[in-house]
Amino acid sequence: MTEPLPIRLTVNGAPVRRFVEPRLSLADFLRQDLGLSATHLGCEMGACGACLVRLDGRAVHACLTLAVQADGGTVETVEGLTEAGTLADLQAAFHARNALQCGYCTPGMLVAAQDYLAQEGAPSREAIRDALSGNYCRCTGYEAIVDAIAEVARARRAGRQA
Repeated sequence: MTEPLPIRLTVNGAPVRRFVEPRLSLADFLRQDLGLSATHLGCEMGACGACLVRLDGRAVHACLTLAVQADGGTVETVEGLTEAGTLADLQAAFHARNALQCGYCTPGMLVAAQDYLAQEGAPSREAIRDALSGNYCRCTGYEAIVDAIAEVARARRAGRQA
């Protein structure tokens, strides 16, 4: 049996120190140790995007990232991005466009959309679809999600809220 390892990281602006098993995924750490349940586990292979979080400023699959790999880093979950108001316009647009039917994929979709829109100011619908290609939704058929993200992109480009 392996010894737990110490990790220090910042999660949603709060310093965290824990001892973790070396094989513990970041997703399980966030959910089980910190109670941040919006990071969903779907495929546990990095294919569905339900577990997306931001690690040191970029979107990563928390199911494929070990908690020890986040040592010294900064993690932002959808809870933290929501609390900071970063996702407010995306969340409002998802709600208005009915882009969140069962809601299981929504946290990962929001993280992916925010990450993409931070890099790309005026994306086409095709480019939005490409950016979301790592996120799987079983309910919506994606049109409402693409509509919501396109609306937010236009609003942000115009300097207003969606």
